[in-house]
Amino acid sequence: MNGHAGTADPTGAEDRTLPVAGSARLRAAVLGELRADRAAVAAMLLLNAAAAGAGLVAPWLLGRIVDVVSAGTDPDPLGTIDVLALIVVVTTVAQIVLSRMALGVGYRFGERSAARIRERLLDRALALPAAIVEASDRGDLISRGSTDATVVATALRRAVPEVAVASVQVVFLVAAVLALDPRLGLCGLGCLAAMGVSLRWYLRRARSAYLHEARAGAALADVVTSTARGARTIEALALEHERAAAAEKVIDVVRSARLRTLRLRTVLFPSVDIALALPVVGVLLAGAALNGAGLVTLGTVIAATVYLRQLTTPLDTLMLWVEQLQGAAAALARLEGLAEVPVPDTTRTGTPRDDRIEVRNVHYAYGAGPDVLHGIDLVIRPGERLAIVGASGAGKSTLGRLLAGLDRPRTGTVDVGGVPVADLPPDRLRAQVVLITQDHHVFDDTVRDNLRLARPDAGDRDLLRALAAVGAHRVADLPEGLDSVLGRETELDGASAQQLSLARVVLADPHTLVLDEATALLDPTTARSTERALASVLEGRTVVAIAHRLQTAREADRIAVLHEGRLVELGSHRELLAADGTYALLWHSWRSGDESGADPEPLHDPTAHHR
Repeated sequence: MNGHAGTADPTGAEDRTLPVAGSARLRAAVLGELRADRAAVAAMLLLNAAAAGAGLVAPWLLGRIVDVVSAGTDPDPLGTIDVLALIVVVTTVAQIVLSRMALGVGYRFGERSAARIRERLLDRALALPAAIVEASDRGDLISRGSTDATVVATALRRAVPEVAVASVQVVFLVAAVLALDPRLGLCGLGCLAAMGVSLRWYLRRARSAYLHEARAGAALADVVTSTARGARTIEALALEHERAAAAEKVIDVVRSARLRTLRLRTVLFPSVDIALALPVVGVLLAGAALNGAGLVTLGTVIAATVYLRQLTTPLDTLMLWVEQLQGAAAALARLEGLAEVPVPDTTRTGTPRDDRIEVRNVHYAYGAGPDVLHGIDLVIRPGERLAIVGASGAGKSTLGRLLAGLDRPRTGTVDVGGVPVADLPPDRLRAQVVLITQDHHVFDDTVRDNLRLARPDAGDRDLLRALAAVGAHRVADLPEGLDSVLGRETELDGASAQQLSLARVVLADPHTLVLDEATALLDPTTARSTERALASVLEGRTVVAIAHRLQTAREADRIAVLHEGRLVELGSHRELLAADGTYALLWHSWRSGDESGADPEPLHDPTAHHR
């Protein structure tokens, strides 16, 4: 099966999930993990083989003891039995010790493999183009990094060592019973065929069922995340019932998906329990007949029965893990699916020749909807301060996202130095253009690691200079300095968190900043502090300010006026006021609201009454 982007969204909506790896990539990933830790894998197999070999001795010696007693030809049967019993004790202890050692090696292998998979997931997620991340369901990526990664890590910690132990035991026990007496061995294996039928039935249905369950879980995470993020909007528009209905719908899908996998388990486990009892019964019946005919000794029948009885434990372990490994395989397929995300070939992108941004005949639509931008042409010169203004819904933020490379135009181009912005690899994009909004994030980590996200090679002196540049004195003066752990241990207020975010921008050192009203939602005191920090960040850079409040536009070198997705005016504040067009109407409308003491936000279309 080839990688795909999720053939059907469990909620019935448009599927925006990231790809899922196919069987070939999944096998390659598993083999890659085995090759990455060859020494541990080899040690685990050798220790398991030694433990399994030691475990074969006791049943065989038990059969010998029975034959010694039943034959009555040994002159010192008690002495022989004592020696054989001592060997049984020694080999049993050796088996326990070797098995524990094998499990220890396996657990350590699992931990290292889990760490590698998590690191690979993080690297791939950070390497995803911003446009692809923005177009995907938030819940899908979140569930891959949390639920799926945890499932895989748990399976690697426990399943790999336990399955390895059980598998080696099965191989040795089957070989032992066949070597002891081929007729009894084939009888026992024939009775296991029923388990093979049940397992085949289960495996043919399990992969699709567990992938569907994982997609349903991702859809639920997306609904919960989007509802939490938009809680204020939902309350303001009285959409609580609609969001509750959406949540109930996806919960029903999750419930149905989990019941589907539960039905598979309710068929598999009872049938396996029955199948595991059949070999012992079959060998006892066949052994009784063969012993009655003088073809095998009683000790051989008992040894074969004990071997097959011992076979029940590893097979039962394998069956339990087969069920859980289906979920782990589905989770790993989703993690490895990030490697199949179609990304632009950045090796052919080239390096921007300069910092000039050119927007040529750009049209853009969200999904399959109508265009929200129509034929935008705009050139932003290096070092220029450009304000983008317009009434609510004019397309300001959409244009800002295109300039920052978060989205790709439907038609037309958005280039920086002759290179499409959206085609730049993430590290190069962050060095070219950064979008700053009122949103910011503080990670549960040290101040140092929070800042080094922007520039991993930055030294402590660079970090302190970046904090000083944005006035983040409260962050720099925390009791443990750069080693202070933020998040749960030390919570930053809104201003300090925003300053930390701006310090990252200083470290990234992009030539262009796109400001989507970074202080619009802050209280006046915090806003003033943040604006002072912004002033130091903006110095010497190209600045594109998406102005929801027109005092931001007044100080710009040029102002681009959008109206219903079209660029209708371009010029300085004075030039546009003199032209007495759309900008002049917006300005006078905003000024009248400001002078009256009313909040002039958001800007409404002042030409509406003329139409």
